[in-house]
Amino acid sequence: MADYNNLMNLAKEASTNAYCKYSNFKVGACVLTSSGQTFKGCNFENSSYGLAICAERCAVGAAIVNGETSIRAVAIYSPNTDNCYPCGACRQVLNEFKDGDIDVITEENGELKITKLSYLLPESFSL
Repeated sequence: MADYNNLMNLAKEASTNAYCKYSNFKVGACVLTSSGQTFKGCNFENSSYGLAICAERCAVGAAIVNGETSIRAVAIYSPNTDNCYPCGACRQVLNEFKDGDIDVITEENGELKITKLSYLLPESFSL
């Protein structure tokens, strides 16, 4: 099993770079690929709110640009809330690049919590 504590620490690190001057809701994410590589992302907002990008999709994009398209796990962290789960759009994007069922790692009261993506996105859309 991967070191999910390290994955969460990388997500926490990424959250410090979030550009969220409109919502002040910082989020960091770190994906673990099937090859064992990790890629971080943070949310970034725009004055045209619909153009904001979530941390999870940012991390997936970083993986893709580095040739990785198979994701096993994602850690998501926000200093603003416990159990920062991915939004619907991020759930669908993660589903597109899953290697089996993705472990979604969040933190509650300082303890890691692991939820399967299939639980968060039942009967998901795929080709």
